[in-house]
Amino acid sequence: MKIKSGPASGGVYRYYVLVMLMLTFMFNIADRLVMSIVIEDIKAEFVLSDTQIGLLAGTAFTVFYLILGVPAGRLADRSNRRTMVAISLSLWSLMSALCGAALGFWTLLLARLGVGVGEAGGGPPSVSIITDYFAPHELSRAMGIFAAGAVLGPVLGYVAGGLVAEAYGWRWTFVILGFPGILLGIILYWTVREPKRGRFYTQDTQKTGAEEQQPFMITMRSLWTNSVFVRVVLANSFTNIPSFAFAIWLAPTLIRNFDVTQGEVGVYLGAVLFAGGVPGMILGGYLADFLASKNPRWRPYYCALAVLMVLPFWTFCLLSASLEMTLALYICGYVLLVSTQGAAISMVQSAVLPTERGTASSISSLSINLLGYGIGPALIGLMSDNWADTYGSMSLNYAVIATVVVSLTMATIVFWWTGKAVNAELAPA
Repeated sequence: MKIKSGPASGGVYRYYVLVMLMLTFMFNIADRLVMSIVIEDIKAEFVLSDTQIGLLAGTAFTVFYLILGVPAGRLADRSNRRTMVAISLSLWSLMSALCGAALGFWTLLLARLGVGVGEAGGGPPSVSIITDYFAPHELSRAMGIFAAGAVLGPVLGYVAGGLVAEAYGWRWTFVILGFPGILLGIILYWTVREPKRGRFYTQDTQKTGAEEQQPFMITMRSLWTNSVFVRVVLANSFTNIPSFAFAIWLAPTLIRNFDVTQGEVGVYLGAVLFAGGVPGMILGGYLADFLASKNPRWRPYYCALAVLMVLPFWTFCLLSASLEMTLALYICGYVLLVSTQGAAISMVQSAVLPTERGTASSISSLSINLLGYGIGPALIGLMSDNWADTYGSMSLNYAVIATVVVSLTMATIVFWWTGKAVNAELAPA
């Protein structure tokens, strides 16, 4: 696969598309994580354990996401991606609003399953569209802006969720935060244009599969033998396990360990995430592009070093007896961790053929969500329940710490390993 030279085209409009897709990603994350700020209310009303909360917050969402993720990616590689994003956004927003009508554990579980059905179709076509609007040499920074939605989503979920929950209760929180996503889906459908697929790439004369989608097994074999793709997906999956663990469990941890209300926790976490996350995402993408211009291996090496530095910050923040110190240590680690996401996404997209991007993105999302959402929250809840007799209110803290140490250590190793597989082909990306 060769990379076409020349500047990107599309002017200012491509940034409008990028912002719309970033907002879509924001609602994607907000609809997942609004559960975090109302966990204690739901737990009290339905008399649930931490294990059941972990199932609701993570596993329920992940079930259909895993089942539909790869088919959604395949569909994104041959269908109108704009339409797919718009429909998916409207669907998961509606299902999130319906969470407010839950009658108990099982009905809430079904509503969360519906959120996963919708969100399975949002990510793969979004990153594929961006890759066809921005040239390879600027892709990390574009993906960094897109990934800022993963920061703004928790800000929306925490701040708005905390204030609305405190004023109107957890049920109206789901309803009020769910319906704006439906409106955004309609606007996106009518204002975003579908770009030409693979516009910055051209196939070698002997290379097949760069313009037409190949059969599923051929595509899977191509991806499985792509060492850069496999390693980046694995490394980024380990990176996101503690990220999701904090996103779901940090709010209830603060409520249990410090004398703070839902509204206060929402404002504190929203301010911390916005102040650290948005600059971290965007500047991290620019820094990765700059380093990669010297040597393409610096993309994964930068990710490895950044993730390694997160480890002490996130370990000690959960051992602090001070709310202020907990938030300060958390934001330091958060800036470093999110700064890797633009580079990681761009490496996945740059390492595969244009007609494999949606499938590659869906597999990456599947892996991240399987480990980060499907297994992580429920496992942490189970450890917390089992350690409660020994550690009391700190049992949840220790469960999250154990997850952070193991996951970030593995992520550092695999990102460094990825650097060994990167060659000059990825230099322009």
